Amino acid sequence: MDLITSMAILPLLFGCVGVFSLFKVLQRMHMKAYLQDAVVVITGATSGLGRECAKVFHTAGAKLVLCGRNREVLEELTRDLASPYATKVQTYKPYVVAFDLTNPGAIVGAAAEILQCYGHVDILVNNAGISYRGAITNTKLDVDKRVMETNYFGPVALTKALLPSMIERRRGHIVAISSIQGKISIPFRSAYAASKHATQAFFDCLRAEMKQHGIEVTVISPGYIRTNLSLNAITADGSRYGVMDKTTAQGQSPTEVAQDVLTAVGKKKKDVILADLMPLLAIYLRTLAPGFFFTFMAFRARKEQKYKDS
Repeated sequence: MDLITSMAILPLLFGCVGVFSLFKVLQRMHMKAYLQDAVVVITGATSGLGRECAKVFHTAGAKLVLCGRNREVLEELTRDLASPYATKVQTYKPYVVAFDLTNPGAIVGAAAEILQCYGHVDILVNNAGISYRGAITNTKLDVDKRVMETNYFGPVALTKALLPSMIERRRGHIVAISSIQGKISIPFRSAYAASKHATQAFFDCLRAEMKQHGIEVTVISPGYIRTNLSLNAITADGSRYGVMDKTTAQGQSPTEVAQDVLTAVGKKKKDVILADLMPLLAIYLRTLAPGFFFTFMAFRARKEQKYKDS
């Protein structure tokens, strides 16, 4: 490449870099404006990812409504959030609404209470959930129902209860925290994977139907996160699992995942996978080479069953 050609290309390159940088700046400004003063409802805020989401949305200047079953823990979190934070935006003291997602009657009352806090909801983060460990042949049907009630029917009921006010305002954003297991199924996680597959399908349909009303829908599918999800998982007979799985212990930081959730919501992304390379490869393998994927999962099931029996 001669000198004249090089000199002609350089301004073009600098121009492209400048346009990209401007785009990123404008994107950050839009995110900040979208989240600042937004009324954000977070379920499952008592621990894990929900608690970390509360922190990052609070720091972004959102008006929070924190939901969970334990009012005392939620109120403790509001006191923690009131501590001085290094933030350049106006922050607000969160409201607390305590209820059980598995109780349909409680959800109706909770939705009314949520709407009374600020008069409307801008962003609903359906985060609450429960995990499961067990073999299908040993799992009581009541366990399958309990997982579905918490992970699927509860979020669906709360979403439906808050949707009319969003449709009336022609503004709102529904977020579903799903899982990689809403994309692929792993042996001995049947009830959990089923609930997350149902979640993915429902909110995909919701996204299409709500487009005409100006309402955004985001489904976020994290991989393993270092939380107490596996410790609090239920087993085939409904008892507490009580074990920190190695994959969970080595998972992503909940603080980092919460920041990724904030970014995804701020950018109004539709479908987001937050996982390492191997889960991503598994998703593509399930689509492009299902026969190989099924064989691998059968091998994994035999290996895990042999380990359980030893």
